[in-house]
Amino acid sequence: MSRPTAEQALENAARLLEAAELEMTNLPLMKCYDELACSWMSLANLLVEADRS
Repeated sequence: MSRPTAEQALENAARLLEAAELEMTNLPLMKCYDELACSWMSLANLLVEADRS
């Protein structure tokens, strides 16, 4: 499996946040989507930093 790009990581985060918005009545699932999106955003940040150095 190849390393995702920062753009791909942000796209994944955006999809997860959109899914979270659809789960307004299911708070545990909404929280799970949100946490996964945060992980993808952190990965995107790390990838951007790695590309800068």
